[in-house]
Amino acid sequence: QVQLVESGGGLVQAGGSRRLACVASGRTFTNYAMGWFRQAPGKEREFVAAISGNAGSTYYAESVKGRFTISRDNAKNTVYLQMNTLKPEDTAVYYCARSYYIWIPSIPSEKDYGVWGQGTQVTVSS
Repeated sequence: QVQLVESGGGLVQAGGSRRLACVASGRTFTNYAMGWFRQAPGKEREFVAAISGNAGSTYYAESVKGRFTISRDNAKNTVYLQMNTLKPEDTAVYYCARSYYIWIPSIPSEKDYGVWGQGTQVTVSS
C-alpha cells in the first residue's frame, strides 16, 4: 500500500552538501520510525540514520554523526537526510525505509524495516 519515493541524489564535490527527501505515498494513519541506509559498490548495505515516529529521537551511524541530519515532516509524509561535509566514502545508493515500529529499535537492522524506496544515487567526487 505505502510506497516510498526518494529524490535529491546526484553528483557532489567533496566538502559539499546535499539533501535527500523520501515521500511516502498513500494515506498514513500511523507515523512509524524511518531510516536511511546506503550501499556502496561491492559492499553490504549499511545503516545511516533513523528517526522515531514523532521525531523525538534520532540515531546515527558513527561514520556520519555530526555531518548528517535526519528529520521528518509528518504532515507531508516526508523524511529528509541533510548531508554536509560530504566525503568520497559517502558515495553510495541511499535508501529510505519504513520501520515496523514507532520507536527506533535499540540495534539498527534492515530486519526492522518493511518498506523500502527505490534508492537514489549519491556520488561524491574528489
